[in-house]
Amino acid sequence: MTERMPVRRAAARAALRLARWRTVGEVPRSGIIVGAPHTSNWDWVAMLVLLWSHEVRPRVLVKQELFRGPLGWLLRSTGGVPVDRVAPGSVVQQLSDQARGDESFLIVLAAEGTRSKGSHWKSGFYRLARQTGLPLSLGFIDGPSRTLGFGPTVRLTGDVRSDMDVVRTFYADKRGVHPELRTEPRLREEEGPAQARAEDAAG
Repeated sequence: MTERMPVRRAAARAALRLARWRTVGEVPRSGIIVGAPHTSNWDWVAMLVLLWSHEVRPRVLVKQELFRGPLGWLLRSTGGVPVDRVAPGSVVQQLSDQARGDESFLIVLAAEGTRSKGSHWKSGFYRLARQTGLPLSLGFIDGPSRTLGFGPTVRLTGDVRSDMDVVRTFYADKRGVHPELRTEPRLREEEGPAQARAEDAAG
């Protein structure tokens, strides 16, 4: 893999130039990246290409249904990790165990969990960051300005609402490829355990 990295880096940088997207921020080398807004299939491709252009090869959480057939080989070869969206907790625990023994551990999650407009973000990224103690880097894509990249890297405190206020402030002007599908950065856990359980049970 090391021998392929310069080729992959050159191809990724060429792709970014051809696409005429502006990149900003410092690419993280380890930790947890939350990518948002997630409104298009191209979000995953764009973030992966940006990381490859800096010789970073992350793991990327992808719903397990996409790993069927030939696409599964491609996803695994590019760092894809299958996630059962019905029971994601086991994957979070598995990744937490891996992160403790790997200083270069870097994983990308789309916190919205779907390209469609929703009411809340999924909390897997938050739980993973808290369990591992790893920093959280805020990655973004903004279609109207054709900009993608990274904002601040933060350490979560465990005060969910306060932590998410920081996240909301950063993403306030980030609109995604399809702004009408953007989901506001908000976790059910901010509304209290009882409300979170009730909404999860309702679907």
